[in-house]
Amino acid sequence: MIAEQNIKIAVIGLGYVGLPVAVAFGSRFPTVGFDINVPRLDALKQHRDLNNELSSVEFANAVMLSFTASTVDIATCNVFIVTVPTPIDDHCNPDLSPLEMASTMLSKIIKAGDVVIYESTVYPGAIEEVCVPILAQGSALTYNQDFFAGYSPERINPGDKTRKLKDILKITSGSTPAVADFVDYLYKQIIVAGTHKVSSMQVAEAAKVIENTQRDLNIALINELAIIFNKMDLDTQEILQAAATKWNFIRFSPGLVGGHCIGVDPYYLTYKAQALGYHPEVILAGRRINDNMGKYVASQVIKKMLARKIHVSGADILILGFAFKENCTDFRNTRVIDIVNELHDYGANVAVYDPLVNVIHLMTEYKISMINKLQEQHYDAIILAVAHEEFKEMGAAALRRLGKAEHVLYDIKHVLTADESDGRL
Repeated sequence: MIAEQNIKIAVIGLGYVGLPVAVAFGSRFPTVGFDINVPRLDALKQHRDLNNELSSVEFANAVMLSFTASTVDIATCNVFIVTVPTPIDDHCNPDLSPLEMASTMLSKIIKAGDVVIYESTVYPGAIEEVCVPILAQGSALTYNQDFFAGYSPERINPGDKTRKLKDILKITSGSTPAVADFVDYLYKQIIVAGTHKVSSMQVAEAAKVIENTQRDLNIALINELAIIFNKMDLDTQEILQAAATKWNFIRFSPGLVGGHCIGVDPYYLTYKAQALGYHPEVILAGRRINDNMGKYVASQVIKKMLARKIHVSGADILILGFAFKENCTDFRNTRVIDIVNELHDYGANVAVYDPLVNVIHLMTEYKISMINKLQEQHYDAIILAVAHEEFKEMGAAALRRLGKAEHVLYDIKHVLTADESDGRL
């Protein structure tokens, strides 16, 4: 395998996953961060992460890291780590086009002895079924003889300032036992929490995809319970607190399930299962529940408005937060959009405010313009959709001041007590 003194790493894709990986390796090995987003590269070269995930100190420690948009600058590397997104399409099928494009690009520059490691979430078998053939065909090299592959699934948690890349145990694997040892050694150099080497890339792929499938199903159960308890006029949070006094009760909270992981990964697993002739029932049932929670929230708010004789058509409704989770700039696959769309269908005027989300990016992705200033005594309904720290610090009184004399304050994230809001999941 590649000797330690000869290791030169290229990280392909510098988003929420790739940038921390590149910065971490850049403090230990010569590393090149590659991305096709030139404005982002320009910012990174100035040690500015517009996603607010990395500090200037972390950049400063990456003394062997450089950035580029040219494949010429990564052609001399011998370890390539692919961290591109793996979304789903409009029909909830895996969209592997970013992964395929990255593999096609690498197939033109990899050399004998090189190792390509993938971190992107996929279904079990995808790396060897989809990516490796592209690498082999484009390079005219023989797999596991001339070039090798590894898989170490990402576990980045956007917005989390306490569990960073180095603090989260890393699963590693390789296309041969020797490559598996090499991949494991490589990540041991940057992961303080340690590594967990598994027997094959398929095992690593499967482990990743079920991590978030399990969370998705647990949240779906709590969401369904919240719907039932709301019909019984019972407070879900109080019930969960009571149940959690038993030692083996696993605590989850109801809410919207979006983002690039939990709301996406189960579809990768079900896609593979269906390709094998098995139709998953429990996993897809959980997905249906979670995918419909945005519409459910909108319907709850509308019912409460009507109960107070507030006309929904033409009403001014404020949604606080658009990111897929708290204290994070990432709005990929946010389910807040479902609330926006449903309220629009009822003729409401919906205003979205999120101090962390990039206004231009939001307009490009969803064609939604955000307000940049909150107006007091202006809204017929206020929906607290994301528990950003700024919203928590406002408190119930400040949130109430945003509403008209007669208004509804609905709390999705349980920031307020039951007495402070007019409704919550």
